[in-house]
Formats: sequence, C-alpha cells, structure tokens
Amino acid sequence: MNREATTPRRLAVDPMIDVPAGEIALRDEGTMTDWTVEVAAFQLAPGPVTRELYTAVLDEAPESAAGPRTPMTEVSWLDAVRFCNLLSQAVGLSPCYTMGDSRDAEDVVCDWSADGYRLPTEAEWEYACRAGSSEPRYGELDEIAWYRGNSGGELHEIAMREPNAWGFHDMIGNVWEWCWDVYDPRVYGSYRVFRGGGFFDEPRGCRASCRRKSHPTLAIEDLGFRLARSR
Repeated sequence: MNREATTPRRLAVDPMIDVPAGEIALRDEGTMTDWTVEVAAFQLAPGPVTRELYTAVLDEAPESAAGPRTPMTEVSWLDAVRFCNLLSQAVGLSPCYTMGDSRDAEDVVCDWSADGYRLPTEAEWEYACRAGSSEPRYGELDEIAWYRGNSGGELHEIAMREPNAWGFHDMIGNVWEWCWDVYDPRVYGSYRVFRGGGFFDEPRGCRASCRRKSHPTLAIEDLGFRLARSR
C-alpha cells in the first residue's frame, strides 16, 4: 500500500493511506443476508480522529480525562459529518456534504466527487479492515485491539496495537466508528451504521463483519469515526 502525503497546513492530520479498488462481501447476521459491493479506489486515515485534531478544528471538545491522542468519542454521526466539512474547509478542500436541519439526517447529501474529507461507506470500511483477509479479524485479538479483555475499561491512544496488512490501526477495538450508510431504512428509519467494536466489547463484537446501528444523534463514550477521501 502507498501513503500519499496529504498533511494539511497547520493541522496535525496523519497522512492518508491509498486503498486500491476491489470487491467485498458483506453480511447482516440478523437477517442472514449477504451482498457484494464493488469498492472504488479511495483513501482512509490510518487511525480514528483524535481528540487533539477534533479540538484543533473546532476549538472545543466535550470534557474528558482522555489524552489528546485518544480517539474522539461522544460525537454523533451528524457531528462527524460537520467535522469532515469543517476540516475540508480549513485545509482548502471542497466539502463533501450539504446539510440541513433534520435531526434524522434525511437532508444530508454527499458529493462523492469532492476532494474533501468524508466518512467511509461500510463497504469501504470492511474492505480496508480486512486488508485481504477472510478471517473474522486481521490478527490475534490481544495483539490488534483494545477490548474488554485488555483495555482496563478505558480508551487508549491510537496506534498502540498492531496494524493490519495495509497499515490501518484500531479498526478492531478501542472505539466503534461511524460509517456513511443507513442501516435498514425499512425497519430502522434513519439509523446509521457503525463498525469495529469498542474498548468494553466482548470478542464477539470485535470482528470485521460486526454491524451495529443507531440514530444519527447518538453520542456515547466508545463511538468515534475515521476520515476517508475519494480518489
């Protein structure tokens, strides 16, 4: 995998990683449904957005004892989308999202051709997480992830566990990560997908295929997000 130097001026954004085009088979265990998605080439951040970066862009963040290099948590899906636009504007890129006032995020539209930051789709997320592996995880859980068995019940700095084959850290464990997708609008309305497992999850929740969902206003202590860009 090749890294492209995209560090913005005045902001400590880690260089993005180039991900080649490919294909990923997704599965919803609740409905026992499988589907295949073609993934275009894109870029993804090596780790979740940190409290340090979030504060640098917004000049504020929810109070927390967590350190600056821990993943930013207690951010809703709507918060994450707004952050992507603000970061894009701060570094001279074109924002991906247009937004209105809907708490259900029904009026959020993504311009996939824009060069700014955005959330990954869940297909992009799982494709990058697996990094070519068909196993439930890309390595031994204790080596790659902070989860209930080793986290001490708290967040940890990013990139302290082993990365996957493509250089991505913390895709399993530490925090769940918001994705762009609506989970199942026929059943759950505007609920959005999040992936990856968190620091207080049992091993079953820390698998590449594990899907969860909630309303786009949810903000909790083990849910963050990771930046993507179209290519």
